[in-house]
Amino acid sequence: MPQIAPPLSLPDMKSPGIKVTQSQRLQLNTALQASIRLLRADATGLTRYLEEQAAENPAIRLDTPAPAPGEWLPRWQGVWSSGLGVDATERVVSASPSLVSHVVQEITRLDLSATDRRIALALVEALEPSGWLGATLSAIAATARVPVPAVEAVLDRVQRIDPPGLFARNLRECLLLQAREEGFADAVLTTVLAHLDLLAKGDLARIARLGGITEAEVETCFRRIRSLDPKPGARFAAHAAPVREPDLLVRQGDAGWEVALNRSALPTIRVEAGRGPGRAAARTLARLVESRNATLLRVGQEVLRRQMAALDRGLTALAPMTMAEVAERLDLHESTISRIVSGVSIDTPLGTWWLRSLFGGARGGVGAGLSVAALRARLAQAVAAEDPAHPLSDAALTDLLAAAGAQVSRRTVADYRKALGIPPAHRRRQVAPRSLGDRKGRIGG
Repeated sequence: MPQIAPPLSLPDMKSPGIKVTQSQRLQLNTALQASIRLLRADATGLTRYLEEQAAENPAIRLDTPAPAPGEWLPRWQGVWSSGLGVDATERVVSASPSLVSHVVQEITRLDLSATDRRIALALVEALEPSGWLGATLSAIAATARVPVPAVEAVLDRVQRIDPPGLFARNLRECLLLQAREEGFADAVLTTVLAHLDLLAKGDLARIARLGGITEAEVETCFRRIRSLDPKPGARFAAHAAPVREPDLLVRQGDAGWEVALNRSALPTIRVEAGRGPGRAAARTLARLVESRNATLLRVGQEVLRRQMAALDRGLTALAPMTMAEVAERLDLHESTISRIVSGVSIDTPLGTWWLRSLFGGARGGVGAGLSVAALRARLAQAVAAEDPAHPLSDAALTDLLAAAGAQVSRRTVADYRKALGIPPAHRRRQVAPRSLGDRKGRIGG
């Protein structure tokens, strides 16, 4: 009887060796995926992801630090004055074309009478880049040839246009409009807004004594106010990042411009002590977040080191800068730079910018020292300063850029204009019906 060969035995899929290999490979893939996700996350996305992980893993504890009293984001710089509160830097040009286009479009939906529409357009004429009114109601009434109460009535209606805070006459009114929308315009807020000078200094205890309320109530109100936008119109500017809590902060320090993480927008991970399931994953996540934050700070510091002129003179002074150059300088891969700057915002005294928007290659030929990002900013500035009765054509914008040292084609100008969301000249004539006096189309440096 022939011998029957024993059946071939397959490897035991439950053997320790294979189990360890599969487990290590799975952990590596999971950690890699988490690392890539964290690199791409902004402060809001990172917080949401960590909250999801904490909900699944009891070994993870999140602590969200509250900003210290008196600690304000850079965009609050220059808004504490008792007057109209418009910075000198903001008076360089009129409100951006996209802001004017937005509010005029919303005004057409209000079903105003002919007189009220004339008043509303006079209010638009007084808009500053901050979104505040840059003229008194009496001056606006004289422009529209109507009594002041008529202007007040129309102002009440246009102040309901999104985003809240537009057409405010001062900082107090700007914050009150936003607080009403957010649902915390109560007696505590009224007390705090009556003492903005003390709030700016962080003297919360004195506000509490003067208002007969608790210091804890003032602290809660402070955190809410800090998350509001003191310049709601600025979000319509080129490169603006309309976010409440930016990822990075830029401040003017004793040694010059300083870049830091916005710690109040980043929860801190705390791993529960002891041993048990989930703690290893929690420690890995904590290391990944620490690495992400360190990389983001390094990249942000290098980017702003190269773009200090923009912090001093505005976005029209952006220098040519590529991700490859930053990656080489920091000994990182270019893809890492691309991921880390995606969706990240940086808060500066001139506004909140997207970090990615500060990159741009140099133009060839004439204007080789100018970056594409700077050229777009110059174009936006020129359109914002144009006479709306005679808006600048793409050909005229091409000539203005050439006068500033950048030789670009009219087609390129049209592409830049479209990228900035600026309508063509014939449409701008319809959406910007206001008189800017002797403001001519010009390009600032």
